[in-house]
Amino acid sequence: MRDLPPQPLPGLPGLLGITLIEASADRVEAVLTVGPEHLAPTGYLHAACVVALADTTCGYGCLAALPVGKVGFTTIELKSNHLATAPLGEQLRAVATPVHGGRTTQVWDAIVTAAATGDQGHRRQIAVFRCTQMLLERKPSTPKRCCSESFDAHDHPGRRASARAETKSRYPRS
Repeated sequence: MRDLPPQPLPGLPGLLGITLIEASADRVEAVLTVGPEHLAPTGYLHAACVVALADTTCGYGCLAALPVGKVGFTTIELKSNHLATAPLGEQLRAVATPVHGGRTTQVWDAIVTAAATGDQGHRRQIAVFRCTQMLLERKPSTPKRCCSESFDAHDHPGRRASARAETKSRYPRS
């Protein structure tokens, strides 16, 4: 990926305040500062925020590493282990690296760390994450069929009327 996408990022990452720092086919880095909107009802960091940060970094890596002929991806599996939490005001950092870059799937790992805003030298690991992405290719344009076209009676209007009559005789209205 030559240029980083505009900030804030589109969609959920932007709503959460995730900022992309670096994105290439070999390494992606993103950060998120923990705010009140990132806390669970328990007052601790919501695990979904950590997963979204890690998945976002892996996703941008997958986009940067798409092979020729592929137009996108979808995450088909993810796994996270949460080792610690981070309090309000700390900065989360996710660094994602590829494990497997195939023709049909990619596997990415991300390490999520946390540190006090001014203390970037002392980061502690709070989560490990792995995801598998299925690579998508553009399908040739085919005419869409509506559900009635797949029904055999569409080609035989008389069958449709007889099916209605049979239903009425089986289930008469009271």
